[in-house]
Amino acid sequence: MEHVLVIIFKMLIKGQLIDIHKREIYPVGIEVKDGIILRIDRIRDVQKNYIMPGLIDSHIHIESSMLTPGAFATAAVGHGTIGVVADPHEIANVMGISGVRFMMEDASKVPLKFWFGAPSCVPATIYETSGATIDASGTEELLKNPEIKFLSEMMNFPGVIYDDPIVLEKIKIAKKCNKPIDGHAPGLRGDLLKKYVNSGISTDHECSTLDEALEKIGLGMKILIREGSAARNLNSLKSLVNTNPDMIMLCCDDIHPEMLLKRHINKLISALFNDGFDVFNLVRAATINPVIHYGLDAGLLRVGDKADFIVVDDVSKMNIIETWINGEKVFDKGKVLFKYPGAKPMNNFNCTPIEMDDLVIERKTDKIRVIKTFDGELTTGELIVEVGASNFISTDSKSDILKIVVKDRYKNALPAVGFISGFGLKSGAFASSIAHDSHNIIAVGVDDFDIVSAVNEVIRCKGGLSVADGEDLDSMELNIGGIISDKSCSDVAAGYEFLSEKVKDLGCKLTAPFMTLSFMALLVIPELKIGDKGLFDVRKFEPVNLFVERV
Repeated sequence: MEHVLVIIFKMLIKGQLIDIHKREIYPVGIEVKDGIILRIDRIRDVQKNYIMPGLIDSHIHIESSMLTPGAFATAAVGHGTIGVVADPHEIANVMGISGVRFMMEDASKVPLKFWFGAPSCVPATIYETSGATIDASGTEELLKNPEIKFLSEMMNFPGVIYDDPIVLEKIKIAKKCNKPIDGHAPGLRGDLLKKYVNSGISTDHECSTLDEALEKIGLGMKILIREGSAARNLNSLKSLVNTNPDMIMLCCDDIHPEMLLKRHINKLISALFNDGFDVFNLVRAATINPVIHYGLDAGLLRVGDKADFIVVDDVSKMNIIETWINGEKVFDKGKVLFKYPGAKPMNNFNCTPIEMDDLVIERKTDKIRVIKTFDGELTTGELIVEVGASNFISTDSKSDILKIVVKDRYKNALPAVGFISGFGLKSGAFASSIAHDSHNIIAVGVDDFDIVSAVNEVIRCKGGLSVADGEDLDSMELNIGGIISDKSCSDVAAGYEFLSEKVKDLGCKLTAPFMTLSFMALLVIPELKIGDKGLFDVRKFEPVNLFVERV
């Protein structure tokens, strides 16, 4: 009779357990076997480090990091992240369902847990050119997949409020599939908000004021407190951590690569802890709450759970010593313990270069609408500016009135041209094919020559970022969908920061110029924006003319 030697791997991890179930902190030894927590025993030994459940980002667009899911994972595990609730909305607007499948396949190459949603708004509006359409049947195809956990943010809130049949059909499908529905309703209040919530939408990550958040909580919505690279609402909403701990989650939404190198959810927890907030409520917001709301297969540090946990030095710092996912140590003392094999590029880029004549604007009235930007904000304002007597409208860098251009990248069409204030450029131009939500090419500049140069460089790269100033031209290629790269987080961050500094050298005072630029085409965030078809008034949810009609 043959004897088979079976080796059963057991591991014992010691530390001060932050027990979010009993709301206690005490020293333990945790025994892990076959990826499952077998025992949690109190011990008498004084322990230096702390053990807590692994952290979950409750709402993120991986594409905003300009990284593939695999490259994102290699950066995130070092911050104690064991999973993310990811909306592949950006790649879906470029590549459709094939883009969502790309993200899921790439995510499967690494141990980090990705829980993807079915994008609800592809295209985001009918007033822009997108690379794809996901109709109700496509939404149903995705939602029937058990790996798709929710219907992603319903940013077409006017469609919900005014009973758009396609929007309502997608919501109906999500309910039939018993999947949660994420919301996106900045500033929506009163009876219109009630109708939005009563449709079945359960979360919102767009609250900018405490009153707005409390009204939405009162109607049963979960509030995702966001602190990303662009929109940051942590300070405005942080009191909810103690007043409504069961109704909040933490998220980074659109986090860029240079920030992901430095922090993720871990540093939000340390900042709030140092501000005096309850540690158990904080950890709960990044663990139990998203697991319950989305029905996630993540362990919560109980016997029988999957061994998804982190070891940290101290809650006040939240420096990560170890990260464990499914009982596998994936990060240890500064070193990532898995390899990401990379991705095969895919794209959807079909336009030809523009010319200077395409940007000429002939004066029709004495006043024009100008987009007003605000540093660190997704929202914009509207300025009415008087123009001179010249037959053609030009920029005025002294008054900070610059040209903004959006070029359809999916087919050949003339670019839309408008004017914008707030970027502060004194010379040059910069462009990007990251332009939420349809990701056409967007550019801002002082003169037409540099705008054309920057736009055409993005076209040459078939997606990326560029900065032009006379004969000086720099760029970074984004070879997957024109919005993400197959390079590492550190490499992408270095290229991004280099180009950002180039833009600042041209006079731009914005903290993150490329990020601000990318949101100028976001037609679902008030007030005045611009898409490839022209200016758009988000308050009225309709296109508007550049020129103000004479009264």
